[in-house]
Amino acid sequence: MKEKILIVDDTVDIVELLRKRFRAEGYETEEAYDGEEALVKVAENPPDLLILDVMMPKLDGISVCRQLRNDPATRHLPILMLTAKSEVADKVEGLDTGADDYITKPFDYKELAARVRSLLNKKNASVEMAKKEKSEALDQMVDEVSHEVRNPLVAIGGFARRVVKNMADDDPNRPAMEIILQNVATLERMVTELLQLKGASLAFQQPLDLHQLIKETIALFTEKIHTHEVMINLDLMENPPPIAVDRENFSRALFNIIENGMEAMTEPPQHLTVKTRVSNNDFLEIRITDSGCGISHEKIKSIYDPFFTSKTHGPGLGLTFALRTVQNHNGMIAVESKKGQGSTFIIRLPIRSHR
Repeated sequence: MKEKILIVDDTVDIVELLRKRFRAEGYETEEAYDGEEALVKVAENPPDLLILDVMMPKLDGISVCRQLRNDPATRHLPILMLTAKSEVADKVEGLDTGADDYITKPFDYKELAARVRSLLNKKNASVEMAKKEKSEALDQMVDEVSHEVRNPLVAIGGFARRVVKNMADDDPNRPAMEIILQNVATLERMVTELLQLKGASLAFQQPLDLHQLIKETIALFTEKIHTHEVMINLDLMENPPPIAVDRENFSRALFNIIENGMEAMTEPPQHLTVKTRVSNNDFLEIRITDSGCGISHEKIKSIYDPFFTSKTHGPGLGLTFALRTVQNHNGMIAVESKKGQGSTFIIRLPIRSHR
């Protein structure tokens, strides 16, 4: 995915120059010509980096920088400020306000491009570090939950089931006990998913027929497909390249994504499509598309977070497991979705590394 730079300057020639140069280098760009327009565009579609002129109409660069730094959603957005040589005080104020770097006008594009690359590299390194810390914290939580919760939960569930078994059907306490059992089942499922998530990194990869694995996974939903009259469409390429995967983990990852799609489809017609193809000669791509309710823009960035859910039956770790499994296969997973228009999960597995 291309990194996006928002260029904010009231000088049209500078904006046009930077737009052409950055796009030639493979970046995506967006432009704004005053501070108020910049804030609107950051809010609507956050960039990866902001090039921000100090002197602008409506709202100057210092004020824009201050507002962005006071907002938790944009607090860590890299900001490179453009200043005139005489604006020493603005440079100091800009850095004090939270700008990451500055460059003076007129500037040398090569120097500007180098500073942009440096800021983006630092941002990417910080993101990777945060992901690593999040993963380590999740592993620690798995250990704590499995040791501290699982045993007493088994005891509670076991005794509760025994009590219910010996109850008369018209016992007034039976509804309360059944609610207890439902919640115990939910907690037991969470503990099981936590242990499975930890196992996602323990992979034994071997060349497999992925198309056969896809068919076997879909077969696990036979009853649900029949009951809900789900139309399954398999669009599988001929002679797919050999890919080495862990059978158990990758099948479970596919299962979790398909299950997510099944649960999202509540109204007929219900269609689920699985398509494979080679993308850019470098990746085997698996696309799983459902005709469900879709995912809103606000929630789409959180769907892989542990225990995040928009479903009514409770949170889980299914998509978290899928993400970790694909990453452990050196692959990538993405989702395309719009509210009310269904979702497509895209798994890309590298071909070269398995040759």
